[in-house]
This record gives sequence, structure tokens and C-alpha cells, in this order.
Amino acid sequence: MDTPTTLTNLLDFGPAQLVAYCDALGEKPFRAKQLQRWIHQFGASQFDQMTDLAKSLREKLATRAVVLSPAVISDHTSTDGTRKWLLDVGQGNAVETVFIPEENRGTLCISTQAGCAVNCRFCSTGKQGFNRNLTVAEIIGQLWMAEFELRRTKGIDAGPKGERQITNVVMMGMGEPLLNFEPTVAALKIMLDDNAYGLSRRRVTLSTSGVVPMIDRLAHECPVALAVSLHASNDGLRDSLVPLNRKYPLHELMASCLRYLPSAPRDFITFEYCMLDGVNDTDQHARELIALVRHGAQPVPCKFNLIPFNPFPESGLLRSKNPRIKAFAQILMDAGIVTTVRKTRGDDIDAACGQLAGEVLDRTRVQERMQKQAQYKQKFGDNFGRLVEIPT
Repeated sequence: MDTPTTLTNLLDFGPAQLVAYCDALGEKPFRAKQLQRWIHQFGASQFDQMTDLAKSLREKLATRAVVLSPAVISDHTSTDGTRKWLLDVGQGNAVETVFIPEENRGTLCISTQAGCAVNCRFCSTGKQGFNRNLTVAEIIGQLWMAEFELRRTKGIDAGPKGERQITNVVMMGMGEPLLNFEPTVAALKIMLDDNAYGLSRRRVTLSTSGVVPMIDRLAHECPVALAVSLHASNDGLRDSLVPLNRKYPLHELMASCLRYLPSAPRDFITFEYCMLDGVNDTDQHARELIALVRHGAQPVPCKFNLIPFNPFPESGLLRSKNPRIKAFAQILMDAGIVTTVRKTRGDDIDAACGQLAGEVLDRTRVQERMQKQAQYKQKFGDNFGRLVEIPT
């Protein structure tokens, strides 16, 4: 996102920073609340629209500040109503934001990084590598852009009296939110602030692949609903699917979930589990999951969200068959664990879970390494580098 260096992007400021900024301009703290309401409740980007601000303040802001979200490169709507925006974050990088409408809520899936360095085996975003963390303005700017674009599309007035289009936010787009901790938390605080979007902590969910120290920090600084990308029932398998597990294995991850719960707005952790045919979907895997969350030193209150895999060629993986997913879910439910199967949305515009890719400069050289992997398979056979479960 290209902004003039002399102008300050006010989307970068949370409540406390906006008060400090107004103070530096010689303005009273209440001006910060007024500014925040205009920006985040009315979607105002021009200071002359902010009619209850003193003219002198509007003139100061016009020469020193800007309200600027990432530019929209493309805007596609699926046959099921899912809407996906591709956003320009500068230097050849783009990220994706997805709105999922449902009968009683509207959920926005937000990205926190350009690309992702975690490189989970089943995620197309990770296969394109990682370039950089997003700023606060680039994260909260996705919500700001989407909320007021959706209102414009439907002819709904801006302002707190207009019908809110986005009722839920999930940090499940491109990137690992907890590896971009400070900007992500700053954006979360804006989402929760009553002078901005006023979202309930229960309606904001952060999804992590399991960055244990940052889960602990989140509990202290800004606890919201927590979803953990689990995807495996034992360390050997998870090491292959989610490489971060080699640093923070399952026993450490489960312990961090238990530490998180006393601060959390919900009394359970959501475990996301991508269903991969013949890889992690057997009855034995389901029984191992039950043992993992129920039979440790202390059971982990949780629910499971089973996600049908969205195949892409580079993964070498297939989606579990529907009967297998149902049988897997039944084993968990028979053990008394709340289990849901995620309905796939936006497949026709590549907006489904794990399909967010955009265009990212690959600082981690994932694409180059994958090309070498293909060359090795040609030389040594299709079994080279194949996924193998290590027995426990």
C-alpha cells in the first residue's frame, strides 16, 4: 500500500494511539473518540465529512493525515454469495479477504501476512511462501473496506444506526496471526472498541497453527475466541502436516490451550481438523484425538470443526470421502465431543478454506524448493518425499 511519507495513516492507530496523536496536535482526548467514530462507524475517509470536528482540526488533519485501506485489485462474488477481494499491499504483494454471508450473521475472514511461513502441507497459501507482515492499517483496513463496501452494495447507510453487515471476524486468512503479534492485537482492539466496531470478543476468532508463547501473550493482552489448526492426532503425523509442531509439540500445545481458557470469552477451544483421505481420517486417528483432549493430565474443553480438504495440485493430497468424514465425526460425537463439519463455501472463486493465495513475493523460496521436489520425484520415483505417518 503506497502512502505519502508525510501523511499519517489513521487506520494504523488504536484508541490509545489516536488519543496520543490528537494530544500531539494540541487537541483534547474526546477528539480522538470523534475521529474514531467517523472512521470506523461511518467509514469516512475525507476529513471535511467529519462535520462535528472543529474546522481548525479538519484543516490540520487534511495536511498531515490520511485514512487509507489497501486498494482493491479484484472483487468476485461466488454463486453462494461468498465475496472475495484481492487487495494490493504494495511491492508486488496481494492478500485476500473473504466475506461469508449466512442467514443470521456475516463473517469476514481476514489476512494478517502476505503469504505464510508456516508451510502446512495442505494449505495453498503456504506453498507460495512468505514476504512480510501486514501493518495495523492493512489488517483493520480489510474490515473497514469490507463493511462499508457491503453497505454501499446494499444501499445501507453508514453509521451506528445502519445495519451492520459484518457481525463476526475470523483471523483465518493468509498468514499466521501470532507470528505478526503486535499489529494483529492492535487491530483486534479496534474491532472490539465501542467507538469503532464494538464486536464482542466471542464473535472474533483468532486461528493459530500453535505458536505456544504467543497464545500465552494473547491470553494476557487481548483474549478472543481461539481456534487451533490441529489436523493430526499424534506428533509424528503433525510434524509432517504442520511443521511448527516440531518446535511446539502436542503436549505443549494442549497445555497452552488450558492456560488460555481462564481468560477466553468462550469456555472451550475450537480444534480445526482438515480431513485428508488416507492420511489423518481413520477410526484410529479419531480415537487418538479423543485420548489427546480427554486423557491427558487435564482434559481440554473443546469442540472439533472438521474441514473437507480443498485439493490443489502441489499438495499431493485428496479430500476424505463424505462417508468417511461422517464416520470420523460420529466417533468424536459418541465420545461426547461437540463436532461440526464445515460447509465449503466460495469454491468457485477459490475462497474456500486453504485456498487463499493471491500474489506474494516468495521470500522463503517455497516455490523453488517445490520445483526441486518435482525434479527429485522424476529421478527417484513418485514415492520420494511422500507423507509417512510415524507410529507412536
